[in-house]
Amino acid sequence: MPKDYYKILGLNKSASEAEIKKAFRKLAHQHHPDKNGSGSAEKFKEINEAYQVLSNKEKRQQYDQFGTTFEGAQGAGGQNPFAQGFDFSGFQGFGGGQNANFDFDLGDIFDNFFGNGPVRKNRSSRGSNIEVDIEINLKESAFGVSRSISIRKQITCNLCSGTGAKNGVAFASCQTCDGTGQIISTVFGTFRTQSVCPECRGQGQMIKEKCPTCNGQGIILETSDIKIEIPAGINDGQSIRLSGQGNAGKNSASSGDLYVTVHVKDERGFVRDGDDLITEYDVPFTTAALGGQIEIKTIDGKVKLKIPSGTPSGKKFILSGKGISHLKSRGRGEQIVIVNVDVPTRLTKKQKQLLEELDKEFEKKSWF
Repeated sequence: MPKDYYKILGLNKSASEAEIKKAFRKLAHQHHPDKNGSGSAEKFKEINEAYQVLSNKEKRQQYDQFGTTFEGAQGAGGQNPFAQGFDFSGFQGFGGGQNANFDFDLGDIFDNFFGNGPVRKNRSSRGSNIEVDIEINLKESAFGVSRSISIRKQITCNLCSGTGAKNGVAFASCQTCDGTGQIISTVFGTFRTQSVCPECRGQGQMIKEKCPTCNGQGIILETSDIKIEIPAGINDGQSIRLSGQGNAGKNSASSGDLYVTVHVKDERGFVRDGDDLITEYDVPFTTAALGGQIEIKTIDGKVKLKIPSGTPSGKKFILSGKGISHLKSRGRGEQIVIVNVDVPTRLTKKQKQLLEELDKEFEKKSWF
């Protein structure tokens, strides 16, 4: 008589994938062959057979379509591959004879076949990274600066030391695996399989009483003050990595990292080009012609710059060591000062007369 897979798992036809998986796990645990009292190899096999069909989208559609004739619609020969069991005859050569018992781990093979995926130990999980942004000015980027920031992040619970158990000691031995963290099962009376205990996830112990501070999580959310040393020479958009300053990991795992992205504010009058600074200054026509001094602003303070007589517009002057500090080496870049000659557009009568006289002098010189 065809089997009603929905009925076997205690479900209706509208059951979701999550409900199918949940029902299978519950029944498989209840009827596992090694379960005292309720264990049944035949029932366990039947539950698995139903799950294999209903957990597969394509197979489930076929089953729903053909209903009680599903077994006859399974391809050539009218065979239902899900009711055939497992053929282990190919393994007989390992131990000699049909009744040989093999002591190797087939846990992952059966877990994958049953659709659960391998049951793995509740491994320590490294904490996640945190990313923050910070803004500094040009001078701070040139010489470096220390900053303190406050961030909300996950830290290890001090009360339970990250164990999740009250006072860090409220544990009890796992009853499912007797504290070993492993489950050894005999499949169909032939193979012994070893798998991670699904109850304690391989830990061998269970939390008997949860930590009241972290509610058994081992980590809590708290505001932390962190000091950041921003190196001299850092450029806009570069990041600093602070190892272990991210979110705390679970089960004594290492913490994540903190990544600080630095943004350098523009400063009026300065243009950064690598480790050099470029500035432009307007110089009066008379100063450019006769020579003189102008006051220049640098990130170190103000300095005097000598302008030789006859300086043309666009002339570049180099102030060595007045640029940005080199990030990975000693020394600093340069400050490049570009001089623009300011030619007057409005002249007084006297100024015009003087320039006309000067122009005549130039004309006289041009004849020689």
